[in-house]
Amino acid sequence: MSTEFVSHLECSVCGQAHDPSRAHNLCACGGPLLVRYHLGRLRQAWRRETLVSARADMWRYAPVLPVSQPHITSLGEGWTPLIAAKRLGRELGLSNLWIKDDGVNPTGSFKARGLACAVSKAKEFGITDIVMPSAGNAGGALAAYAAAAGVRAHLFMPRDVPQANFLESVAAGAEVTLVNGLIHDCGRWAAEMAKQRGWFEMSTLKEPYRIEGKKTMGYEIAEQMNWRLPDAILYPAGGGVGLIGMWKAFDEMEQLGWIGPQRPKLIAVQAEGCQPIVSAYERGQEAASLWENASTVASGLRVPKPLGDRLMLRAIRATGGCAIAVTDQELLDGALQMSACEGVYAAPEGGACVPAVRRLLQSGFLKPDDTILLYNTGSGLKYPEAFSIRFPRLLAEEADKLGGLITPR
Repeated sequence: MSTEFVSHLECSVCGQAHDPSRAHNLCACGGPLLVRYHLGRLRQAWRRETLVSARADMWRYAPVLPVSQPHITSLGEGWTPLIAAKRLGRELGLSNLWIKDDGVNPTGSFKARGLACAVSKAKEFGITDIVMPSAGNAGGALAAYAAAAGVRAHLFMPRDVPQANFLESVAAGAEVTLVNGLIHDCGRWAAEMAKQRGWFEMSTLKEPYRIEGKKTMGYEIAEQMNWRLPDAILYPAGGGVGLIGMWKAFDEMEQLGWIGPQRPKLIAVQAEGCQPIVSAYERGQEAASLWENASTVASGLRVPKPLGDRLMLRAIRATGGCAIAVTDQELLDGALQMSACEGVYAAPEGGACVPAVRRLLQSGFLKPDDTILLYNTGSGLKYPEAFSIRFPRLLAEEADKLGGLITPR
């Protein structure tokens, strides 16, 4: 296994090629960089049939990942369950509903994929210090993979970051600085410290390798569905790298001859209290504006101005998808419904997909016989503060059913 099939890094805005043999952040024009491969050569050398005997994690797709084997740092990320959601489907009126559950990843979220790849590549480059802003799960993932790789992690997190994310980051040895503000405020601090101290900045899409780990979600969906993609994928989008990554993966797989030109409708789900992509989509804009006073209990969706906004909107429109926002109460109820029906204790972000699919069915955008996949990006176990908002009402409802609280004898 090697990086022999990596061709170059390409700016997603101006198209300029960059040398893949050294570490990069953004292009000079400010555009995010994407890894490109010699897919024509790879098509002759790598067949999808060989995956039958491949390792059961995301590194089964190593030929389209940019890390050479000696530098891979893995905790077993990827190759997560694809669940036939029959009970939830019946409640929603869907005959072919699926849940991709990334909450079982190391560190409890899909962020493990991107940080496994990015930290492994940083280790390959000889980078010793990494800095990043995080509103939650990405911070815990960076801390864990940095610890495993033997590099130092520096994190800037909002002061109201979920406690589980703060504690896991500190436990793994990361230096954590809390900031009075939101994720973009943390991002400014991270960028400044990167300049002052020479740390490598690993903010979302400010380096080209987190998206490479995230794109394995698309490869897994295709393989687990026997190379027939669903009609629609609903994805909770904060930074949106997973959505962009899946779009990239589908394009690569078509060039490899593994799938045809058909694409799922990529649907970005956001919270009503922070919906920059929904607003830009509805207004026909190519880029999103800063969402003022962003607020939601789903910390991963509280991204007021994602760097990947143009790529997200391009992917949504190219696939005939859409962007939709739901309330905090709806997304919490959706997570609990997913858990009660299927045993998948979804993060609030993943729970947002449930009311979103219900609304899109009611509008006719989606059909009852469509094959639909809901992406759960994390485990609900990491969000006690968010669910505590919902549980008092839940307990009161149960007490009403019983005619009052039962006390021990």
